[in-house]
Amino acid sequence: MTGSDRQPSSMRRRRIALVILALAATALVLALAFDIYQKRLEGRLAPIPVLELAGDVDDPAAWARSFPHHYEDYRATVDQERTRFGGSDALPHVPTAADPRSTVTQSKLAADPRLERMWAGYSFAIDHREARGHAYMLDDQTFTARQQKPQPGACLQCHASVVTTIRKLGEADPSPEAAGAAKLNAMPYAEARTHVDRAIACIDCHDPTTLRLRISRPAFIDAIARLEAGRGTPDYDVNTMATRAQMRSFVCAQCHVEYYFKGADTQLGHAWDDGLRADELLARYDAIGFRDWVHAETGASMLKAQHPEFELWSQGIHARAGVSCADCHMPYKRVGAMKITDHHIRSPLLDARRACQVCHPIATEELVARAESIQERTLAMQNTAMDRLMALIDAIQTAQASDPDDRRLEAARHA
Repeated sequence: MTGSDRQPSSMRRRRIALVILALAATALVLALAFDIYQKRLEGRLAPIPVLELAGDVDDPAAWARSFPHHYEDYRATVDQERTRFGGSDALPHVPTAADPRSTVTQSKLAADPRLERMWAGYSFAIDHREARGHAYMLDDQTFTARQQKPQPGACLQCHASVVTTIRKLGEADPSPEAAGAAKLNAMPYAEARTHVDRAIACIDCHDPTTLRLRISRPAFIDAIARLEAGRGTPDYDVNTMATRAQMRSFVCAQCHVEYYFKGADTQLGHAWDDGLRADELLARYDAIGFRDWVHAETGASMLKAQHPEFELWSQGIHARAGVSCADCHMPYKRVGAMKITDHHIRSPLLDARRACQVCHPIATEELVARAESIQERTLAMQNTAMDRLMALIDAIQTAQASDPDDRRLEAARHA
């Protein structure tokens, strides 16, 4: 075959290849156009609030009719997954009449017996376990062995959905939420528990009419107003004056915060009048003479920082950068054409790609490794502090045995 015979054949092959490429490119363009059309259609058909939400609807299943994706995330808080230094796998538990739970989490007291001695005389020396998702927050409080010591109804402010409860309790008062919360706080835990039936729900963080984020806990509303007044903003109303970015942290801070019980009727309070730093809170507690309990071995007046995530966040680099709690623990995600907030609510380290990489564009493995290195150093410092605390308790006990009236003991107890 001559070169002139081969040339037309070669040209035909090139033409066929070009036609195939053109058809493939056309197919891709059509697929992309169809995908865009679908997503725009999904966006137009996205659920909107139903009329039922215009009242006090506290059952999350009712909200699910309009927000099915958020509801499925909310239900996923039953998941139990460890990070390297936190969370807990589900441990089997034989249900009993006193404790019907089928699973529990690892005991922190068993993992570190020093905790039991640190809390000697306090209810946390009886039972303290690893945390797990919001789905368990009410049952884990109801059936903890800490209930062996009297607990107040105020504990339910952060372990149950109480919006409708406190409104009903205070309905005869001009300020029903505040009045109802005060009544719930003053009840013994067992009595207060009969007034609630579910863990935190949509209505605790969202206004059912406008769906805007809102603060529903009177104690937080009061405390943040006092804090802002001290900063130069009198008559501060968090629900009308806070920005949306602030509210994405404040709704979490209603519960993830240090608190104390005021007076014989155990009213819930936050000691922020002097600021949010640890030394400012301590100064406030000293000024009002508050203590959580008296240490059984040393006689020292003790404070227990309950779960001061809000205070710690407020002093950190993320708060200074304008990063909210929800940005990391409830990162945005795509569901079809919709962008929604993930209501699974868990450690950012379990999904570092969405939780961290938005701001830190490096490999997820490196992000997790960096966080874990900080946690490792923190644990090492905690162990050092715990060892020194045990030595201090030993020293005070020895001094008490030899000279219980030694005035220097009070200084040691206050250390």
